[in-house]
Amino acid sequence: MKRTRAAFAAVLSGLLLTAAAIALAPPAAAAALTEVTDFGDNPGNLRMHLYVPDVRPAEPAILVAMHGCGGSGTGFYSGSEFAALADQYGFIVIYPTATKQTAMGNCFDVWSAASKTRGGGSDPASVVSMVEYAQQQYNGDAERVFVTGSSSGGMETNALLALYPDVFAAGSAFMGVPFTCFANEADFPPQTSRCVNGSMDRTPQSWGDSVRQAYPGYSGPRPRVQLWHGSQDNLVPYQLLQEAVDQWTNVFGLSQNPTATDRPQPNWERKRYADTAGNVQVEAITAVGAGHNLPQSGMARLAIEFFGLHQSDPGGGTTPPEETTPPPSGDCTAAVRVVGDWGSGWQGNVDVTAGSRALTAWTLTWTWPGGQTVSSSWNAQVSTAGTTVTARDVGWNGAVAAGQTRTAAWGFIASGSAVSPTVTCAAS
Repeated sequence: MKRTRAAFAAVLSGLLLTAAAIALAPPAAAAALTEVTDFGDNPGNLRMHLYVPDVRPAEPAILVAMHGCGGSGTGFYSGSEFAALADQYGFIVIYPTATKQTAMGNCFDVWSAASKTRGGGSDPASVVSMVEYAQQQYNGDAERVFVTGSSSGGMETNALLALYPDVFAAGSAFMGVPFTCFANEADFPPQTSRCVNGSMDRTPQSWGDSVRQAYPGYSGPRPRVQLWHGSQDNLVPYQLLQEAVDQWTNVFGLSQNPTATDRPQPNWERKRYADTAGNVQVEAITAVGAGHNLPQSGMARLAIEFFGLHQSDPGGGTTPPEETTPPPSGDCTAAVRVVGDWGSGWQGNVDVTAGSRALTAWTLTWTWPGGQTVSSSWNAQVSTAGTTVTARDVGWNGAVAAGQTRTAAWGFIASGSAVSPTVTCAAS
């Protein structure tokens, strides 16, 4: 999929204001998410879901959006703002689902030798097959292919940008790690990983060499990179944001000192790294006070603005989002599923099910039966008092349709023996 690409203009100023950080309501009669079962070469055994807006230009842009460990493409579709933005700006969204059960389950492969080799197979090659399918079936614009992802999906975002710079024009990685951070499969589980134990420290040159070696001899334009991380992330250390900055600034031949800093929102600290022409090639955004629960409301919009997709003409105009009144909250239930157990610790994913009325927010509580403790969590605000755990949604994952289940609404790592405690769910 070799292609040429015009240089990107500098990112426009006047980015997202606080008032705009509200989840978009999908337009009436929005398109449906569909599964594609035969999209071509699939060495990673991924599943593919596709969102094609009803109104789009003749050559729409394509965005790949990837979930975190324990998640799914359908879950990331319903739990993020990218589909609503696609309706507004007319781009196609691909939602892959990982199937590998290493460590936490449904994680995208960023540890195997195949995942670090261009054309080497595994998940990156499967994602590129999905992009080719969308280009062929919907006349997708090869000059405007982008990638984003959360946690495991953010890690895969960096891998795809390194391996396929001729495919992707830019990427936005939420809570990811630098390309080649994980040495092998044994290094991936958080409790034994050198990558995410908080001590990973390589030189910018070493990190940059990893990217250059992924596609030896490549001399074309590199995809621009946006990096996000929560300052209080207790699963993927915040320190890895700087390691990723070191990697990508080195690839672009830039200083590790930012050329500009600002705050798109009060708690979002952004550092930008521009070339001598003033084009921002790398930007890093710290979500101050946030844990392992990105993207939060408004962040998807800032990502697509970084890509330039907010300037897209969807073709024939778009229908503005309708003003809607949130449905009343109702009763709910929740359950902890044990999805990984390595003896000294275990992972639980929590499913939340709405009752007869839709939920707009939820609060869960349970009591540990035998000395367990939560050591890290993602996609929830978690507090403990003795043996009692309380968890609240983080906004984007609070909505659950009446009678429906949000699978893996959030997850955690715990110590002690693996259990499935009785959970109390309350609308909030």
